[in-house]
Formats: sequence, C-alpha cells, structure tokens
Amino acid sequence: MLADRYGLPVSTRSPAALDAYVAGADCILSANAGWREHLARAIEADPGFALAHIALARGLFLDAEMPAAREAAARARAAAGASSERERSHVHALALSFEGRPAEALAATRAHLARWPRDAMVLAPATGVFGLIGFSGRKEREEELYALLASLAPHYGGDWWFSAVFAFAACETGRLDEASDLIERSLEANPRNAHGAHIRVHVWHEAGEMDRIRDYLDSWMPGYERRALLHCHLSWHVALTALLLGDPERAWRAYRSAVHPGAAWGPPINVATDAASFLWRAELAGEPRHPQWWREVRAFALKSFPAAGLVFADVHTALACAACGDAGELERLLGELRERLDTGRLPAGGVVATLVEGFAACAKEDWDRAIDRFERALPETVRVGGSRAQRDLVEHTLIAAYLKAGRANEARRLIERQTGRRAPVTVAGLGSL
Repeated sequence: MLADRYGLPVSTRSPAALDAYVAGADCILSANAGWREHLARAIEADPGFALAHIALARGLFLDAEMPAAREAAARARAAAGASSERERSHVHALALSFEGRPAEALAATRAHLARWPRDAMVLAPATGVFGLIGFSGRKEREEELYALLASLAPHYGGDWWFSAVFAFAACETGRLDEASDLIERSLEANPRNAHGAHIRVHVWHEAGEMDRIRDYLDSWMPGYERRALLHCHLSWHVALTALLLGDPERAWRAYRSAVHPGAAWGPPINVATDAASFLWRAELAGEPRHPQWWREVRAFALKSFPAAGLVFADVHTALACAACGDAGELERLLGELRERLDTGRLPAGGVVATLVEGFAACAKEDWDRAIDRFERALPETVRVGGSRAQRDLVEHTLIAAYLKAGRANEARRLIERQTGRRAPVTVAGLGSL
C-alpha cells in the first residue's frame, strides 16, 4: 500500500494522485501557494481519493472560502466510505471544523491522534494561535497547546513542520531558548516554510531583536507569493518592525502596499486585524491619524464580520469603530457580545466586551474609564486569541492611557512588570518616564 510523507498508508492506488496530494498537503502545512493546483491533480488522478478532497477543504477554509470548503468536505465524507479506518477518522476530524463544530473537532482530533499521532494534517488545525485550541477562549490555552505538542514530539523527530509549530507553542509560553532551537532546526530542513519564517520572526520579536527581523524579512519576503496565506501577516511584521525601529516611512510603505484593505491579499481575519492593529499602533507611537484609511478598515471589518462571535476579529473591529468615532457600531457590537455571553455562546467570556468598552472610552478620551477597563481585561486577554506580539496592543494602549491621564508612575510599573520579554514598547511620551 502507498504511504504519505509521514509513513501513513493511503487508500489510493495512483502514485500520481499520492505525489500530488503530498505536494498539496506540504503547501498547506508550509503556508505556500500551489496547493489548489496540486490537489486538483490528485483528484483528477483519483476522483475517489478522500484525503485529497479533505485537504482541499482545509486549504479553502484557511482562505476563508467557506461554502467551497464545506462542499469539498462533503465530497470527502462521501468518498471516505471506501477508505481505511484511519482515513475515515482523518476526514471526520477535519470536516467538523468546516461544519462549524470546533469543540467536537478538537475532541475528534485528540481521539484520532491517540491512535495515529503522526497524522500531521489532522494535528495542524489544533496548532497556532488561530487554531482549535488557540481560539478556544480558554485562559490556559497556550500551555494546553504546548503540552499537546510536547506529548507528540517523540513521534515526529526533526520533521520541519512539527518543529515549527512546536517552536511557536514554546515561544508563546515564554520558552524562548527551546523555541529558538526548534525553529532553527525547522528552517534548516525547509527554508521556504512560511510558517517557519513567521515563527522565527516571533521568537526574535519576543527577544527584542528587531534588526534581525528586518534583515531576515528583507531577504525572505521577495520570493514569497502575494497569494500565499501569510503574505499579509508577514507584511504586517515588516511594517511593525520598521515602526519599532523608528523608520515610519518604511512602515507606511509596507502597510499601504500589502496590509491595507484593497492592497493586501489574505483571509479577511488577517487583513481586518492586521490593518486595524497597525494603524492603532502607529498612533500610539505618535504618528498622525489617517481618517480615510481608518474608514476603509472599518468598512472592510464590518463587511467581513457583520455579527459578533469571532472575538479576535471583534476586538479589532472595535478599534476601527473607535478610531472612526462610530459609537453606534460599538454599542451594537457590545450588545451582541453581551447577548452571546448571557446565552453561553462566548467561550472567551466577558473579557471581550470589557476590551470593547475600553476602546470606546479611548474614542471619548475618557482615560480613567479606559484604564479601568484595560486593567480588568489585561489578565485575561489571552482568551481572545492571537499571539503575545498581537495582544500587547492592549498593554501598550493601557500605557498610553496612563500617560494621557497623568499617571506616569503606573505606566512605569506596568513596563517594569514585563519580565521575560524584551519586545519593545513604542508609545509616544515614554521619554518622560
């Protein structure tokens, strides 16, 4: 019987279908373009190849093409009846995500991995800050993911994909030395793994090594296709790093060319959150407000996420509405969040509404109220999802609010509490501390 790159038997009898599937799966695992073409060839060579159909669904899901992802998942379920027990379980665990059943998907993933721990395509949706664990809303989610990957590490050896995702889990739990070793091992095996490049940037960000990020992305990004999954987000890192290094001209150039709606290519969650995040951070750093750009980000966020529920997006939609002075949309968003909380449909809990209230207070320049809300939220911001490098926007906004409220001592104490992190804080007025 034929086997995939991880040594797992597959039911197809077509070597051509298998080769194309492996290439397509590796493109998805490495966040590179090309998976559509590879998986189309796999399905053409073997129309009943269930793993190729579910891999296609995974790629479409990551690109936020939800109706097409669900259709591909349905074809995978139909084809899986003639496959092995492992492949049927593989299809089921992945399909649950595309069908809007994340808790069931995570349970099915854990059960599957207990029997077939090297099934990387099943493990992948549970990894990363936007994964089944990352978006679970649980306060302990970072350690939960690290523990899962640590338990599976003996099964993967030096695999480039696994080493990268394990490095990210180590980075997000403050294990920077381990993260650095893992990501260097991963990129040595596959230098063009975009997830690996992204994770290396996060490790260096946490260590405060901004010059290394700038130089690395300068050399790495030119070969990365704009239509690949992480192009927008890696461009956000380019812009953010330039801002932190005191080069606003370059930061704005990167933002306008590859992060702002209309210029960026990527899933709406990346475009909406990265665009809002950068504009807000730029203002914290002392850059002037760009009202038209904010209006465009607000319009994109509201169109992409018209109803509350994906809380990482909700927080960034609130940023855009606050910057535009849109009190009506902020109230609508707060109402929907509270209704979901009251009915038990908000796993992240009340922290999301508290953050939205904080940003609404910033819009009114009610700094004491903003401080109150951010102080309440800060211990639980991990529940909204995202990385440390993304969530420190809340901390930086609180520092700025302290300064605007004339509470410099509290700003100083908050900065001093950043033990274990060397990521820079760029907030206008820090020189007075």
